[in-house]
Amino acid sequence: MSDNDVNAAPLDPRPADPDDPQAWLARWPALCVVGQVGQSLDGRVATPNGHSHYINGLASRVFLHQLRAAVDGVIVGAGTALADAPQLTVRHAPGTDPARVIIDPRGRVPLDNPVFRDDGTQVIRVVDAHTPTHAWPAHIDALAWPINDEGLDPQALVTALQAQGLKRLLVEGGPTTLSGFIQANALNYVYAMIAPLIIGSGPTGWVMPEIDHLDQALRLPMRSMPLDDELLIELDFARMDRGGASPPT
Repeated sequence: MSDNDVNAAPLDPRPADPDDPQAWLARWPALCVVGQVGQSLDGRVATPNGHSHYINGLASRVFLHQLRAAVDGVIVGAGTALADAPQLTVRHAPGTDPARVIIDPRGRVPLDNPVFRDDGTQVIRVVDAHTPTHAWPAHIDALAWPINDEGLDPQALVTALQAQGLKRLLVEGGPTTLSGFIQANALNYVYAMIAPLIIGSGPTGWVMPEIDHLDQALRLPMRSMPLDDELLIELDFARMDRGGASPPT
């Protein structure tokens, strides 16, 4: 097998950008969906018992908050809301807190979870048609769970959120949610923050279908830069060769 038979899309030859990483965000299109993952050197996002605070250092957390400040809405799955009880606010960077979108089709996340707090920020809970909503506080908006044959339809969710004015979206976690958006071709960029840490076991940041041959793997244009002693990588899904699939809008 020749090199041309494996991962046909070449790596982006551009060198690491010397600018502050926030300058990358300024190049986003008006309609944009990005993902993020903070992981160890061996791709882990937590220990086997779920401990994850903190894999990444302060510089990476600052960049994550810059991502939040640059979007209109931040999306997390129910598993992340339950495991991490995230605030999803902008604290380490200037800017406005994005709307919080919680994918919770079966209504598993309790109403006292921090993602549902009433702090003046829009809160959207994505649920299926059978989830009771009558006891919800008035500040939580319900959004019908958009589905296709595989379950949640990320493209349809993006369309519904952008129709509400959330033009730029961040898929913050967890691995199942992020991987679903990748498989649905619903992302423009993914930002991976890699810490010089080897955990050795535990969940990974990507949960993708198994492949048999390397020519089925995803190879993406990318660029990178250091964040203190960690590495920030931008993966450009909009310019990846998907065998004829259209890039996200």
